[in-house]
Amino acid sequence: MAEVLRADVPLATDARPRVRRNRSRSALWRKGPFTYVLRFLVIAYLFFLVAWPLGLVASNTFADGFGAMRTALEDPQITHALRLTVVVALQAVVLDAVFGVAMSILLVRYQFPGRRLLSAFIDLPLAVSPVVVGLSLILVYNGKDGWFGPLLDDAGFQVIFATPGMVMATAFVALPLVVREIVPVLEELGTDQEEAARSLGAGWLQTFRRITLPSIKWALIYGVVLTLARSLGEFGAVKVVSGNFEGQTQTATMVVEQKYHDFAQQSAYATAFLLAAVSVACIVVVAILRPKVDHER
Repeated sequence: MAEVLRADVPLATDARPRVRRNRSRSALWRKGPFTYVLRFLVIAYLFFLVAWPLGLVASNTFADGFGAMRTALEDPQITHALRLTVVVALQAVVLDAVFGVAMSILLVRYQFPGRRLLSAFIDLPLAVSPVVVGLSLILVYNGKDGWFGPLLDDAGFQVIFATPGMVMATAFVALPLVVREIVPVLEELGTDQEEAARSLGAGWLQTFRRITLPSIKWALIYGVVLTLARSLGEFGAVKVVSGNFEGQTQTATMVVEQKYHDFAQQSAYATAFLLAAVSVACIVVVAILRPKVDHER
């Protein structure tokens, strides 16, 4: 026994310098010149790709004071487009939040044939062009020769060139943002608490309301904020299904394009600044909520 103890002592003493060497190497990696070069490249990339263009939009918007912003907010075309953008974005966010939670629970908590295929299809909006999405919706829901369009038109429900089609297109392109935030959280939580609640007689609704929803609330908020930012800036799919009718189905992004082409650059800059400001505000909210998510986990 004594020989075994004496044999263990050098092993323990040898482990300490090894740990210190690993720590010193990690410290050198954090403080080495390559780290500073990498940081500089990342900051420069973000500056020239994101910060500088947004700064130019802001500087052009307020080049003559608040006159461009005042003119834009007094323009009926722009105000109608902003209201329609908010309506479409909020409805798309609600749809994505509800179906995103349902899809996440289905993918994580249940095993069924085609589960991996369904998970792959959820990421499809990230791979397919939004213009293709809009054209696909027209082929399915147009009132002339679509699959469901004539039936819906006979019932008095117009989808294409109307708000419902714009909401569907926006919800489609932003759907993965909610699902991909909730799925990792559900996988990390496991099923112990939910099974314990069911064993005590709780129903599925009570289990979801008291166990599942509080556990995923920060991930859901994070996904909803990203979905809102994505929905406000959607252009391609919405332009195809809306028809871009001025004063009817024209959203803020389409107004920016039209005003710029009509040489009303100040109004275009002001509208673009409003959209960018809301998106940046959403990112700031995400940055504030992110530490809370990590803390909760």
